[in-house]
Amino acid sequence: MMADTGASAALLVCTGVCAAATLSTWLLSVLTREYSWVDRAWSLLPPVYLWVFAAAGGLADTRLVVLAVLGKLWGVRLTLNFARKGGYRPGGEDYRWVALRRRMSRRGFALFNLFFISIYQNLLLLLLTLPAWVALQHPGRPFGAGDVVLTVLFLACLIGESVADQQQWNFQRARLARRATGAADPGFLRVGLFRFSRHPNYFFEIAQWWLVAGFGAVAAGDVLQLGSLGALLLTLLFAGSIVFTESISMERHPGYADYRRAVWPLIPWAPKRRAALAGTTPPTGERL
Repeated sequence: MMADTGASAALLVCTGVCAAATLSTWLLSVLTREYSWVDRAWSLLPPVYLWVFAAAGGLADTRLVVLAVLGKLWGVRLTLNFARKGGYRPGGEDYRWVALRRRMSRRGFALFNLFFISIYQNLLLLLLTLPAWVALQHPGRPFGAGDVVLTVLFLACLIGESVADQQQWNFQRARLARRATGAADPGFLRVGLFRFSRHPNYFFEIAQWWLVAGFGAVAAGDVLQLGSLGALLLTLLFAGSIVFTESISMERHPGYADYRRAVWPLIPWAPKRRAALAGTTPPTGERL
């Protein structure tokens, strides 16, 4: 009974934070006409929720503390990567929202901003952390081998995503330098991890949250539990994002169609058509 009461109180606190974040990001987007406020909160809110659940367990439940620490590491990495790309600076709006505004009516985008960008995404950030809420309701199941495996895999995915983001960062910097000198624009990244997946950073991001869902499954002793909902919705979100971002890439880069046919969209695997990747070695200075 005490565990249920603590879990309910923690969920109520997190729901309040989520509601405040939803209202704040929506108001800021309306006032500034900039629509990346949820993006700026993306790496900050899940660690807050995870620590609320861990605190509700008295910071005595190993599984909850490990989840909170892993969430913190995830948030720090994502925050630093987002910051170096200028995401927190004025005008650091996601290019996808700019492209989408061109394709939608003003009223249509206003509704999209309210219901999808502001409400849905903020709710998703809370849902991603519900495995900790599930674990909070099952304090009797000790931290075991399954949790250790999930922890190691999470850290491996964290490293994988860091490598993918660094390769992308190196490529974009080298690309800007080449464009400044009038050299040919390489267009898009096709080497490193991007030789085996068109979106390796997406893959590792999704995998991390499925592993978080795994902690909830281990705690509950049941794979089918509410804690998996956030990971499922995130997977669907990224699937939609891939379709949209690649439609933009197809418009911008003539060679992207061949790359798209040769390389798997998400899960890193051997290229489907090696011939389509011929000549994709990055120019000098773009070592990835």
